[in-house]
Amino acid sequence: MSEKTKKIFVILSVVFVTCVSLFSLGIAYTGGVRGLGLLGVWFFLTFGIVVVLAQVIPAGIVFVSFISAAFNSQKKSAMPIRTA
Repeated sequence: MSEKTKKIFVILSVVFVTCVSLFSLGIAYTGGVRGLGLLGVWFFLTFGIVVVLAQVIPAGIVFVSFISAAFNSQKKSAMPIRTA
């Protein structure tokens, strides 16, 4: 992977985590949490959202491959057997 691509991924990751954390901070503040509890709820929501999203992508890949395997016919991809 090139250095330019790594920089782009780092920037996208920072922007993503910043957006998620600001969104969760807004939810916690709107919900009436104030003081030190706001910081705890903010960390809990931010890292909870990031962990859930990190699990959704592989789960989606596994689910799509399961569905495609369940509905594809095995005979389409089978090679004919030649007898001599």
